[in-house]
Amino acid sequence: MNTQLQTDQLTEWVHLYSDDLFRWAVQKTNKVDVAEDLIQETFISAHKAMTTFEGKSSPKTWLHAILRNKLMDYFRKQKRSYQSTTEEELNFFDVKKGTWNPENNPTTWHNVEENLLDNKDFTIALATCIEKLPDRWQQAIQSKYIQEKKADDICKELQITTSNYWQVIHRAKLNLRNCLENNWFKS
Repeated sequence: MNTQLQTDQLTEWVHLYSDDLFRWAVQKTNKVDVAEDLIQETFISAHKAMTTFEGKSSPKTWLHAILRNKLMDYFRKQKRSYQSTTEEELNFFDVKKGTWNPENNPTTWHNVEENLLDNKDFTIALATCIEKLPDRWQQAIQSKYIQEKKADDICKELQITTSNYWQVIHRAKLNLRNCLENNWFKS
């Protein structure tokens, strides 16, 4: 296939499949800007590899496979760049004593409205706190509490063990509580 035909074919694929690929990337990353970059990288890789596309699968399937590889690369990079124990987590636990730090015990939230999720300002604060979490933590929290998925399904989706899943949920909840206490309940 000559270069012009490849370019024309890829242009058609961009029009046909970019929206579907984008939705899938946003669902996996929870970040529009990251999804946009991954889609762009997917089509660049597809353009470079057009001569290897044999048509044994549909173009959409082939592009999804490329995007899946890009997503795995993205998450591997995120995993490497994230330290397993954050400074905030260390504040919750006294390693020398092997106990929780009493000054970091959860505080009682006074004058809490019955339905905080009905309060627009609170939902903005909560969304901001969720965005500060590492990507995997965001995905786990959103899958569990917003999409109401089962733990086993989330583990498969995130490719983590059950014990790691519960650890992620616990750490995410600790960080969300700390963020909300500092950015919502103290203000």
